[in-house]
Amino acid sequence: MGDGLYFIDILLLAMIAAFLIFRLRSVLGRRTGNEQQRPNPYSSRRDAEGSGNDNVVNLPERNGPPPPPDPATAGQDHGLTQVKIADPSFDPRSFVGGAQAAFGMVVEAFAQGDTASLRPLLSDDLYDEFSSAIRTRIAEEEKLETTIEQIKSAEVVDGRVEGRTAFVTVRFVSSQVNVTRDADGAVVDGDPERVLDVTDIWTFARNTRSSDPNWTLVETGTPGEP
Repeated sequence: MGDGLYFIDILLLAMIAAFLIFRLRSVLGRRTGNEQQRPNPYSSRRDAEGSGNDNVVNLPERNGPPPPPDPATAGQDHGLTQVKIADPSFDPRSFVGGAQAAFGMVVEAFAQGDTASLRPLLSDDLYDEFSSAIRTRIAEEEKLETTIEQIKSAEVVDGRVEGRTAFVTVRFVSSQVNVTRDADGAVVDGDPERVLDVTDIWTFARNTRSSDPNWTLVETGTPGEP
């Protein structure tokens, strides 16, 4: 009697187990190799939100280890990282746009001898140099005519932080016409009919602890200068 009840218990447990297995298979299904893959977490945001395309975007295959960092840009990247840490509002793209605007304003103001416009754009030392050059030009009764035909490129090439001050260097390549005339209007330097490609390397600075968001021009130069 006891053995019979024991056998019935085993049979009931087996039936329950079989029923549970059947339910699990019906819910989870079987893998046949044709199931839709999980969405790739590295696919674009548009694909993740649904763009009407059910295909999964797979990551490209890696062909060996990633290339080593370029020594020519490693220092630049490190310097810009330091600038961003010191000044969280710094954005290279926005900075370049402002630097291009400043480039045009400074070149035009210097040619016209407009020291009032130059004053807020330059550091004290650089303003003194520009003002001195303008005074010399006036004393010699010469007039500088500069026309920027096009700014072909403006690229951040260096960044660094010294104490509280951040420095960012930009290389400008522009097409210009530069002519110097005497008091009678005769050309003493340059050619009014010749457009030249000019490369300028300018460094801007800002006190990162200051509430003033503006950068000032602290240094100008050309490639090859010490």
